[in-house]
Amino acid sequence: MKDVISQAIKDNRAMIADLEGVLGDMDQLALEPVHRFSEGLYARELTIPAGSVVVGKIHKHAHLNVIMSGRVTVTTPFGSDELEGPVIFESKPDTKRAVYAHTDTVWITFHPTEETDIEVIEEQIILKDYSDNLLEDLK
Repeated sequence: MKDVISQAIKDNRAMIADLEGVLGDMDQLALEPVHRFSEGLYARELTIPAGSVVVGKIHKHAHLNVIMSGRVTVTTPFGSDELEGPVIFESKPDTKRAVYAHTDTVWITFHPTEETDIEVIEEQIILKDYSDNLLEDLK
């Protein structure tokens, strides 16, 4: 069973990577995140316009997400879900998402860090690609 799950995760990763490649050849949205900081916490807020497709980065660690408003379909290596805000959920480590916004959506991710430099934070929380850490045999 572990082999079947591992293969499904790899297949979903490949599908998201293929989508990202196709989208990379298209005109890009200029989505500007709002960065917020509190003691030991970084929040990244993104407003995604209706009809947009966004492929995110690979997150190293589990973290909380809040969809404040809107409705999206989210595909990760672990499957797909339709989510409607307000909703709070946890992302698993090694997660890269493809998101389709059915409506204008406000999405916030939360990451523990004492840093306030965005480049340093991204080094802490983002994998460059899956070759950095391939789920270590689905621990």
